[in-house]
Amino acid sequence: MPDPKPSKAVPTDEVLMQRIQQGQESAFNALYERYGHRMYRYFYRMLGQSEALAHDFTQELFLKIIEQPGAFDTKRRFSTWFYTVAGNLVKNEYRRKSKQPQQTTLTEGTEATATGSAMPDLDAEVRKAYIEKAVQTLRPHHRECFLLRYQEGLAVQEISEVLGCPPGTVKSRLHYSLKKLNELLSCVLGPNA
Repeated sequence: MPDPKPSKAVPTDEVLMQRIQQGQESAFNALYERYGHRMYRYFYRMLGQSEALAHDFTQELFLKIIEQPGAFDTKRRFSTWFYTVAGNLVKNEYRRKSKQPQQTTLTEGTEATATGSAMPDLDAEVRKAYIEKAVQTLRPHHRECFLLRYQEGLAVQEISEVLGCPPGTVKSRLHYSLKKLNELLSCVLGPNA
């Protein structure tokens, strides 16, 4: 007797990629639904908070899936491969722009109080803006590590695979990033921020 109701199990990323490789457009749409916003956010933070660049790079990343679906080995973990491709796009952009680096300062557009310290009653949006500016001041490889861990939620081992470096290097970069951000933010928001 046939099963009365087919299973509605959610396919894994790897299964979706197998289906994309077989030409199933709906699988691509499902993958885009899962990762489109996340990748936009990743590119937005990695590329100087430019909405236009984030949009363009997100489209380029998904275009790579459409143009070369066979580049993914379905025996590997999709997210590791996907973030590796995204990271390579960012690195290429950094290389392209290396002749004209942009510097962002944490205190741009802010005023100090008469005592020379930042206002203690900053609301959550202002704090968030300071944090985002501080993240932009990190060196690119530290920023990438930080965002993969704390924005995208990847484990140290996954980040190691994405970046092609030992887990110890990832831990070191995360430690440096947190230390640097703490120093920058405590100068502006105070030691209890």
